[in-house]
Amino acid sequence: MLILGLDPGTAIVGWGLIDTGPNHDVQNASCVAYDCIITDKSMSDSKRLVAIAGGLSSLLTRYTPGLVSVEKLFFTHNQTTAMTVSQARGVLLLIIEQHAVPLIEFTPLQVKQALTGYGKAEKHQIQEMVRRILKLPGIPKPDDAADALAIALTAAQTVRLSQGVLAAP
Repeated sequence: MLILGLDPGTAIVGWGLIDTGPNHDVQNASCVAYDCIITDKSMSDSKRLVAIAGGLSSLLTRYTPGLVSVEKLFFTHNQTTAMTVSQARGVLLLIIEQHAVPLIEFTPLQVKQALTGYGKAEKHQIQEMVRRILKLPGIPKPDDAADALAIALTAAQTVRLSQGVLAAP
């Protein structure tokens, strides 16, 4: 199964696509592609949202994932950033729905817990787990793309467990 992970943002939307194969084997998942949808800071907010919509629509058409996973927002300090990222996230959800792709969402805490077993793991620990699980030569860059791959891996693990398919010890 192809799973697309998305790390929402207005300036940068990280994306990462993994393949868990026909048996949905998370431990043998492979990285298909990762990158970012980047918007120009000189653009108005509305034009940035249009660019994000177009970028995601192109990704969904090109790769036709079986599942999309999006990070839920959690902000405690900067409300202005929260508002703009929320707008971008709304656009992502709209495009996913228009393409009729199943959607699953996770908080940062859930991603950390799924990949490291510790909900307060540091960013570098998450990135290292992404590198190890996907057997990559290095940590994916930029950070937004690594985060998106972590979100995709969390979805893969969650779907595998919900289907009652457990990895052999």
